[in-house]
Amino acid sequence: MFASRNARIFQFMDEREPIIREVESRVVAEIVDRAASHRDDSLEYVLNEAAFLEMKRLAKGSSKMDLRPYGYWQDIARTIGKADESHKVRILRELAGVYARDVAGKFTPGVYKFATRVLPVGLSALLNAQSVESVLGKYRSLSERIIIEGATAHLRQLAEIGTLVVVPTHTSNLDSIAVGWGLDESGLPPVTYGAGKNLFSNPLTSFFMHNLGAYKVDRRIRHGIYKQVLKCYSEVLLERGYHSLFFPGGTRCRSNEVETHLKLGLMGTALKAYTNNLMNNRPKPKVFICPLTINYHLVLEGETLIGEHLRTDGGKRYIIEDDEFADLSKIYQFASKTMGMEYTIYLRFGEPMDPFGNPVDIAGISRDPHERPIDIERYLWTDGEVQPDAARDRAYTVECGHAVARSFKRNTVAVSSSFLAAVLFAALKDAYPHLDLYRLLRVVKGELVPNEAVFGRAERLQARLRKLARARKICLGHDVEGLGTADLIERGGEVLSMYHTPPVIRRVSNGFEIGNPELLLFYANRLANYGLESVLHEDAIADGGEA
Repeated sequence: MFASRNARIFQFMDEREPIIREVESRVVAEIVDRAASHRDDSLEYVLNEAAFLEMKRLAKGSSKMDLRPYGYWQDIARTIGKADESHKVRILRELAGVYARDVAGKFTPGVYKFATRVLPVGLSALLNAQSVESVLGKYRSLSERIIIEGATAHLRQLAEIGTLVVVPTHTSNLDSIAVGWGLDESGLPPVTYGAGKNLFSNPLTSFFMHNLGAYKVDRRIRHGIYKQVLKCYSEVLLERGYHSLFFPGGTRCRSNEVETHLKLGLMGTALKAYTNNLMNNRPKPKVFICPLTINYHLVLEGETLIGEHLRTDGGKRYIIEDDEFADLSKIYQFASKTMGMEYTIYLRFGEPMDPFGNPVDIAGISRDPHERPIDIERYLWTDGEVQPDAARDRAYTVECGHAVARSFKRNTVAVSSSFLAAVLFAALKDAYPHLDLYRLLRVVKGELVPNEAVFGRAERLQARLRKLARARKICLGHDVEGLGTADLIERGGEVLSMYHTPPVIRRVSNGFEIGNPELLLFYANRLANYGLESVLHEDAIADGGEA
């Protein structure tokens, strides 16, 4: 695609060292300035916090990913109280530089060109393959398997006049691969993005991540210096015009619900970069937030994700195994068993917005709810000039986060697997109204949900979803929108029986047998928080809910 090949990221390696140096110097300057004006942020406290948290973490065990050993931090903790300010600044500068160099990604144009040729074959095989012969022979293309919808033409225009920040939902480690292909297929530029440092040691992903602009995020490190480096790295990239991707949920959503509580640290860098661009008179100052929902019929790591969610939510009653994404045999199993699916993934781009959460038109002009143009520079004025204001900007970023969450909800695509899972789980809850969630999950494995408990709920749910879609409160997959209720039930049953072992459900002549209640909950959760109880639960209908 023309737009992709001319993206700024193709010059990244020429700027990599200057970017690292700029991040290091900015982080040091910001922390030193804050220490001078806030006693609680003194360099001694900042460095001591870093040492305390790293010693606490490393005491539980170290790994090859660690940049400094336990003894390094122990020395800081013992000596920092007696060190002079210049020594403290030297330690701070060293740490900022080490972290900036570790975080900074790379981009190799040759690898990108190779990936854009090979990725469609590899990802098609992953989503399509039954055997080696089918990989080498005829397979269905990604464009037939991954459906791209939404504001792609709008985003192509905005990419020419400003910097894009793509903010997707996050369910699977396949997300980055699917989004990378979807951007190129849509004529949108490649992006830089943060990825968990552990993924850089994964044999399936490390080569591409090391060379396609991904930067390392070590989620084990909790102290403020490291967080400042991450934020500053993002700001510098955006200010220099590098289109970026953040997962505002922070990590994969364990429950599979549509994300509503977003982590706004990196999203706040979009507003900071825009402010700095204006203050420094950069030629293309605007930064555009681009919500994206990634919608799967089946999720490779679903069993681990819901297990961890239930363990976290329910205390010590759940113990999980290793992530499926680290197991090549499970990836192959996922590939071979999902080959018959007509559509595997929906990528849906929501309407873009400015860093304050206002929608923007095709010319990049922000609009209010009545479609009137807004001069967003005035939002940043102090005494008639653009100036940063930490408290004000945090409030703006919170509003933008709310707007992104609303977009996620509107642009979620309901598919057959989540549809049938919601129906079946509601029937189970009605059958055992006295049980809490954890007792219900223990009891219903092997339970039969009879056909007569399914069709009426499914018919009502499909009608309600269509009504919500007309009101632009959700989107519908081709199956939910186009199939009759009976055929939709059968399609959902086929999908939920495909990959997981044991199957989520089994179709029998008189209903559905529950094979994995936890995974049934996982897929049902995708339609949670849409107010569907009145059509799914018999007691709600009896009490006057809509039928």
